[in-house]
Amino acid sequence: MGETNRYFSPEFKINAVQLVTEKKMTVRQVAEELNIHPTLLSIWKGKYLKSGEKAFKRKGRISPEQAEIRKLRKDLERVKEERDILKKALATFSKEND
Repeated sequence: MGETNRYFSPEFKINAVQLVTEKKMTVRQVAEELNIHPTLLSIWKGKYLKSGEKAFKRKGRISPEQAEIRKLRKDLERVKEERDILKKALATFSKEND
């Protein structure tokens, strides 16, 4: 232990958690066996119990809901920019007609 910035694949995390949840080993036993911090394994266990295997998706893959939220936020920004441009144009044309 003591290393920082180690990468653990989703499969590794799932297997580690399953040793605790299915094989009835303690968090400390599994952590020592796998040379990881027990707190880290506890965090993985909590995520796994809450979300199952979805908790450890690989980087770059987002859920369809998250993709939709990103798209809608981008669309909202575009619409706000268009609105602001139209407001400025309206103000400019209103001053010209006075």
